Amino acid sequence: MALLIKRLAQASRYDAPNHFDVRSLRLQGFEEGGPRSLWLGISYFLPGGGAGPDSGALEKVYLVLSGRLTLRAGGEEIVLGPMDSVCIPPNLVREIKNEGNEVVTMLVTMPLPPS
Repeated sequence: MALLIKRLAQASRYDAPNHFDVRSLRLQGFEEGGPRSLWLGISYFLPGGGAGPDSGALEKVYLVLSGRLTLRAGGEEIVLGPMDSVCIPPNLVREIKNEGNEVVTMLVTMPLPPS
């Protein structure tokens, strides 16, 4: 088995549904020789940018690398800062928003959808 090295310059842009003022890149996943169970992306939330409210059938993990991101889910509001992470269970309605004036950088990991 060979390693799949993907440089940031090789990452493909994608537009996530129901996101606004967000730019996202797929770092790993959905390619030949890539991970078989998950995919990894990075999202840049501009000031005022966000996603939702919505939910998805697959769980996801967010890791904030820089900035502060507000998460609203399950009747709670939580501010995530650098190196804070959260696991969003399947079908939980959530909303995320950059309420500050700095760009938020967030790593996103999700299982690959069933084939």
